[in-house]
Amino acid sequence: MSNLLEVNGISKKYGDFTALNNVSLAVPKGSIYGLLGPNGAGKTSLIRIINQITMPDSGTIFLDGAALNSNHIKDIGYLPEERGLYKTMKVGEQALYLAQLKGLSKSEAKERLKYWFERLEIGDWWNKKIQELSKGMAQKIQFVVTVLHQPKLLIFDEPFSGFDPINANLIKDQILQLRNDGATVIFSTHRMESVEELCDDIFLINKSNKILDGNLLEVKRQYKTNTYEVGIKTNTKSELQKELSEKFQVTPANFKTLDNELKLNIKLPEGDNPNDLLSFLTTKGEISHFVELIPSVNDIFIQTVKNN
Repeated sequence: MSNLLEVNGISKKYGDFTALNNVSLAVPKGSIYGLLGPNGAGKTSLIRIINQITMPDSGTIFLDGAALNSNHIKDIGYLPEERGLYKTMKVGEQALYLAQLKGLSKSEAKERLKYWFERLEIGDWWNKKIQELSKGMAQKIQFVVTVLHQPKLLIFDEPFSGFDPINANLIKDQILQLRNDGATVIFSTHRMESVEELCDDIFLINKSNKILDGNLLEVKRQYKTNTYEVGIKTNTKSELQKELSEKFQVTPANFKTLDNELKLNIKLPEGDNPNDLLSFLTTKGEISHFVELIPSVNDIFIQTVKNN
């Protein structure tokens, strides 16, 4: 898969403060790319540089094979964390104005707005003023004007802020559909459960430096520990736990069950087959739960940042 965006050795300082230190990344075409990091890590500085709001001190950026330039503004849609709608303007009037700034004709903008307003069930908001809308309602309008001109690259910074669960799920489905229709998405958030649901690749930045990047599934494979969460119904709990502890690294497990099982996390030595463990356990009782513990993005985020 070729890359839509390539960032090569970008550095940025503000006085004595280093916001970005020789940062490089590659965003595959047609992917959702998670841009992650603690507050103050450098995410916003990088997003502003990609949008040509500020310029880097050094490094290069290529969009679809060409050096980033002012003509690429039309190829990028940016939904910032801090929203920028004019509160006293009517929704339809403002959406038309912003669409024309992105190069759409008035008639084309109207046609696309009608489509998106119907898709997001906001058709009756056309003559409302932004100040009459809730935060979540205004967020829907901001989302529409971000994607309306069908840019190659979409950058969403905390896109679910202000949404209730139903509307957050609606916007999530729209982002996935945009990806499926060919758009490339950079997705910046602190909601790790959204990263799990949406992202194909992730990039983690901390203290201005890249500390991790790659395909999400491959990253998870790198961080897994060959540990299995086990629940077993047995009349000899203490004896079985002692026997297992003599063979494996065993710790208590916490998961909800309907019965009073023995619940353990069992870490297998490198090369051991989990089928052998499962076969052994079946001779000791009734297996109610046997799941490999795959690290979550949240686990990986916390562990990597702490280590860094």
